[in-house]
Formats: sequence, structure tokens, C-alpha cells
Amino acid sequence: MGVSKPQRLRRAFFARHSSVVAPDLLGKILVVGSCRGRITEVEAYGGTDDAASHAARGQTSRNTVMFGPAGVLYVYFTYGMHHCANVVTGAVGDAQAVLLRGLEPIEGVEEMRLRRPRARRDRDLANGPGKLCAAFDLDLRHNGLDLTKSDIGLYDDGFAPASVVARPRVGISKAVDLRWRWITTG
Repeated sequence: MGVSKPQRLRRAFFARHSSVVAPDLLGKILVVGSCRGRITEVEAYGGTDDAASHAARGQTSRNTVMFGPAGVLYVYFTYGMHHCANVVTGAVGDAQAVLLRGLEPIEGVEEMRLRRPRARRDRDLANGPGKLCAAFDLDLRHNGLDLTKSDIGLYDDGFAPASVVARPRVGISKAVDLRWRWITTG
């Protein structure tokens, strides 16, 4: 399949259940400044009905962005050292989100290397949620940013991954049986 001119993803793309949006994000391009990367791993969180979700116990000052409109970035700080970036999905009030777990760098690799000097290989620059945020310089400043109309965005260039595998989510202790983590292979 040929690659076309990238089109920014619109709110309607994100305004679906997180478990539907998540695999559809694979192969899409994250653009932050001069850095671009193709999404290779994602993980869905289903809102207040999902025990592993930040929204499981209701709205707080930390997760309030999740209860807003789809297509907004939800960034949080974890373990006192890493930022994680999620895309809000579903309807307003649903508090669903998709964690961006990994991507393949496309452009701005030198800039990413400067931000992640310990990465030995380019494929290790953004192959984890904390690494991704570090490589793309995403942090709490970006929490609440609207991906449908800001400088930071997600784009579709027509690329489709050859193979996608669903696996259980990682790094959680509740609702571990859900296979809501998707990874491109090959």
C-alpha cells in the first residue's frame, strides 16, 4: 500500500471506545516539533469500569483530563521519574484513554538521541512509555493539549502494520486478564 500525504486525526477518530481506538493507532505518526515516530505499541484503559484505569475511583485533580473530550493528551508523572502520555478516547465523561507505549523514530532522531543518551540503538529511543516521553520531550506541560488542533498531533499516512498482536496489559495489578495491549510485529 502506498504512503499518502499525512492527514491529522480528527476528534471523531478518538471518540470511540479505547479498545477500538488503540489498535487503530498502530502505524499512525506522532509529531512533536521536528520529531516524528510511527506508533508500534499501545494499551487501552476503559475508564471508571476498568479497575486498572486511573479513572476507576472517579475524577481527581490528576485524571480530570481523562473525563474531557476525546483527542486530548493526558500526561502523568509516575514512579517519581517518568512521564507517560495517553490519548483520551470515548465520549466526554467516559474517562477512557490509550497509553502510547512505544514507537519507531522516523525524523528528528538526532534530537531524540540528545534527550536519550543512554539508548544504545535508535530502536531503543522510544520503545517504552517513559522513553517515548523523554525522546519526544513530553511532560506535564502537555497535559490537556488538544491533539486535533495544536502543534503536537497524530497523523495517518495510509501505512498499515503487516501484523498486530494483542497481549495482556503490563505494569498493572488489576484487570490483568484483558488483552488490551497491541503491538506491531515484523
